[in-house]
Amino acid sequence: MIMNGKKGLIVGLANNKSIAYGIAKACHEQGAQMAFTYLNDALKKRVEPIAKEFDSEYVYELDVSNEEHMKGLAAKIKKDFGEIDFLVHSVAFAPKEALSEPFMKTSKKAFSIAMDISVYSLIDLTNSLESVLADDASILTLSYLGGPKYIANYNVMGVAKAALESTVRYMAVELGVKGQRVNAISAGPIRTLAAAGIGDFKQILNWNEANAPLRRNVSTTQVGNSAMYLLSDLASGVTGEVHYVDSGYNIMGMAAVEKDENDKVTLVWDNRKN
Repeated sequence: MIMNGKKGLIVGLANNKSIAYGIAKACHEQGAQMAFTYLNDALKKRVEPIAKEFDSEYVYELDVSNEEHMKGLAAKIKKDFGEIDFLVHSVAFAPKEALSEPFMKTSKKAFSIAMDISVYSLIDLTNSLESVLADDASILTLSYLGGPKYIANYNVMGVAKAALESTVRYMAVELGVKGQRVNAISAGPIRTLAAAGIGDFKQILNWNEANAPLRRNVSTTQVGNSAMYLLSDLASGVTGEVHYVDSGYNIMGMAAVEKDENDKVTLVWDNRKN
């Protein structure tokens, strides 16, 4: 199995519908051992059964904005695993009003919170775990097309994802000296707990499905398999990359459409397919 003997930490898994779950499942199926974190007691009840599902008894409380939690994490990892071979950062947050109001109305406080939780936490987490990260460790975070491109209602999270992708590149250079790799996956829209906060998310799903080359949305299983590749030795020569798993939607500049005699607009390739 590809991940046999590998040990890792999954940060930010919320439930069995999340992208982090898909990643953990793919890694487990390929032989990896994992530890998990939970934000609070409410989420602990969800994470513990998932950990057991993946044959793990290691579940740690971790609020990435809590300095005490961050300081104590490495000691827990060292006690349970010695060191880890991979780290998955699946953490993002912005106050509700920063997603519902126009971007230009974003408050300084909301902007700071979004950047701290969604971006700086990757740097802070990696630094906190420096003593237990293997020399050839692979670090993976999660982005979205709303970083490099405008996506309606994504607002401050788009700016945060742009900063996150830049952070991946800078970290990749500095950690590459040690032999450690840093990459991001930019997944297409998926119905997750995090996505529930994005306005008109159903429209985003429908648009992606209608316009992506593969004419479908992606699943957490598909994203998980790609993540497993990046975390494994199969990707030992890959770092600083943003890997898209979105049925190809990111390559599109404009969908080709045509009208029939009734002025009904359809996609050109749909007509050709028939």
